[in-house]
Amino acid sequence: MASSAIPGAHITAVKPGITFENSVKPYVAALGMERKKEASWTQLASISHFSSTKPRLQSLTSRPLKFKVATTRAMASANESSPLPGLPIDLRGKRAFIAGIADDNGYGWAIAKSLAAAGAEILVGTWVPALNIFETSLRRGKFDESRVLPDGSLMEITKVYPLDAVYDCPEDVPEDIKTNKRYAGNTKWTVKEVAESVKEDFGSIDILVHSLANGPEVSKPLLETSRNGYLAAISASSYSFVSLLKYFAPIINPGGATISLTYIASEKIIPGYGGGMSSAKAALESDTQVLAFEAGRKHKIRVNTISAGPLRSRAAKAIGFIDMMIDYSLENAPLQKELSAEEVGNAAAFLASPLASAITGAVVYVDNGLNAMGVGVDSPIFANLDIPKSK
Repeated sequence: MASSAIPGAHITAVKPGITFENSVKPYVAALGMERKKEASWTQLASISHFSSTKPRLQSLTSRPLKFKVATTRAMASANESSPLPGLPIDLRGKRAFIAGIADDNGYGWAIAKSLAAAGAEILVGTWVPALNIFETSLRRGKFDESRVLPDGSLMEITKVYPLDAVYDCPEDVPEDIKTNKRYAGNTKWTVKEVAESVKEDFGSIDILVHSLANGPEVSKPLLETSRNGYLAAISASSYSFVSLLKYFAPIINPGGATISLTYIASEKIIPGYGGGMSSAKAALESDTQVLAFEAGRKHKIRVNTISAGPLRSRAAKAIGFIDMMIDYSLENAPLQKELSAEEVGNAAAFLASPLASAITGAVVYVDNGLNAMGVGVDSPIFANLDIPKSK
């Protein structure tokens, strides 16, 4: 039978609430149609492959049949240029505290942007010695270009708190730190005090992000690392997350999420990543599983960590070989492209959202797949192998 146009068809686009960075806006195409068509039972039988019933229906062939096509809902229109459907990351009404932001080019900043793009309110905890520079740069608009969200608006940071996550409470702060001029003029910056300040200012939060690490002897091989250097790396890079969750958990709403950042050196050898930092990341991943159980049972909070690939951030540059690690990743990862901070931020937004409500205790790799590799395929030993490469 010849095909005919469908009269009365219309498309209605339904806007979602909030979408997050680089995602397309989902649309639901509602296709409503009502069509009257006359057909003999013979024709209907032919179309529907009812040939076996034809003899029984012959007496009805002289009577025309009218029927209506039920209204259907299509998830996408026939026009390929129309926006694709999808699940929005909607964090409107949620409040996030991100510990460890001191500039606009690290993973912490990228996570804050993705959370803000999804609708979350942003609070920040900044290392006390870096607080003045950070707040001044923010106030003078030096970060404005980096604050731009997908909809063209600027990310707003509701409040910046001074924070040094190495110290749990005022009693832990040594005298030389109390009198240090870099801490002068700032108060209530230990983990316990910051949690109390956030509670006093806002009552509660929904998302806690740990984006800080420090290893004073990171450039030293493990065999040359001092006890103090090793323990300092563990304290700043691993236990700081335990401390944050300990004091913030009572003000995190049930169903809330916490996210930390780890690195593949926790499980694979990365020469040059020393000073106990590999041990600190391994401890962080182990703690993620234990805390997922404890915080999940006691507070209904999810605990995950993101194992992010190399990024040219200010902190990473201090290690001294970040460019080599990025080049190595480009040559050996399954996806041959440079990792962007935005990709890690988007993964964090997903983990913080209700879409990840059953994910906890997980190490989520966002590294272009480098974690899956057992060998470096750029080695000369594989020169004669036909190894596929990105064009």
